[in-house]
Amino acid sequence: MFRANPSVDDAFMPENPENEWQPSPEPMPAAERHGTDAVLSAHEIALIRASVTVVAPHVAELPAYFYGVLFSRYPHARDLFPPEMDVQHDRLVRALLLIVDLVDDPKHLVRFCSDLGRDHRKFGTQSAHYAAVGECLLATLAHFAGPAWTEDIATAWTRAYTAVAQAMDQAAAADAAERPAVWNAQIVHHRAYGPGLAEITVRTDQPYAYTGGQFVSMETPWWPKIWRYFSPANAPRPDGTITFHVRAVPGGRISNALVHQASVGDVVRLGLALGDMVLDPTSTRDVVCVAGGTGIAPIRALVEQAALDGVQRRMELFVGARTANELHGLDDLLHMSRQHRWLNVRAAVSDEDAPAGSSHLLRVLAESGPWRHHDAYLSGPGPMMTAAGRLLGRGGVPLERFYYDPFVQLDVPDPGATAGPGH
Repeated sequence: MFRANPSVDDAFMPENPENEWQPSPEPMPAAERHGTDAVLSAHEIALIRASVTVVAPHVAELPAYFYGVLFSRYPHARDLFPPEMDVQHDRLVRALLLIVDLVDDPKHLVRFCSDLGRDHRKFGTQSAHYAAVGECLLATLAHFAGPAWTEDIATAWTRAYTAVAQAMDQAAAADAAERPAVWNAQIVHHRAYGPGLAEITVRTDQPYAYTGGQFVSMETPWWPKIWRYFSPANAPRPDGTITFHVRAVPGGRISNALVHQASVGDVVRLGLALGDMVLDPTSTRDVVCVAGGTGIAPIRALVEQAALDGVQRRMELFVGARTANELHGLDDLLHMSRQHRWLNVRAAVSDEDAPAGSSHLLRVLAESGPWRHHDAYLSGPGPMMTAAGRLLGRGGVPLERFYYDPFVQLDVPDPGATAGPGH
């Protein structure tokens, strides 16, 4: 099955742990009339998707209107969000589209929403907040749907959103009984790899559980209320330290602060580790990994996790970059390959104007197959991942055996229709 978490990010709720917002707990009485855990009917699913088609021409206006309604009805909510709302607007639209996409797949919808609920604990989200957000969301959809908005559509959306909110709230409550919402993490090592690239190691104030290949949300003291995701470059260590590879991207407030401003002794905050780009303990298949840029971090953590767990599956790792200077971390991987006979590492460098040297990397990958019996792990620039996914898909790797970060959507072909001879 599709292994990436479908964009578990900060969709509806504020990016703030100091939560004083106390909305009314009863803005959605229809949810009580219809129950919160019933599977939607085919008719209700059709109504929801039809309403999205009606609203689609106004998608650029929808986030601003939604937050305007939210802040108007619940003025205290505004102080809980970052001053600049552009990223928050994009997240709202992505979350809505994803809910609509999964509305006929209750299992995966609940799984996505459960991860979202656990992750939202770092904002101090409370049960009553879900009802307020649902109230304002339905008001927004009704506004843009106009005359097309009917009582049946409102009921269908109420049931869908209530199921989402219930899954989030229940998962958050269960998670709160097991671990903190956030971890303070002090920077204990900061090393510049080159212009705009740094290796940053932190140590948390409490035990922090994660698995190699997952990603972590981070808040910095320079940009409070704004969280960004980074992947650890190591499996869990006995000393509790976690290393991140951070590239300062143009306009990236968090990444630039971490690369150019952070220093040893500074304290950042970490949210819950998330993501399914981990080794499947039930699989005995060999593994092919493709990494580019800072995407090498979760792949490196994946390899370390395999060594830590005593996994003996053969792992073929392909690392791409535009220049040799960008192959940071390659020496460590080559050293691991000498320690573990099940690991083979190949690097491809290209000076061509392609993300992470992807043209050369893909050529080497294609020549090294076949891969139809492998699990595939991809991490790096979106265009590189998409190209690698298509190549491996044409070579016979089915979609359910792809594992990758949730922030890229791969367009993988059906191997049954496109696999050629020898694959």
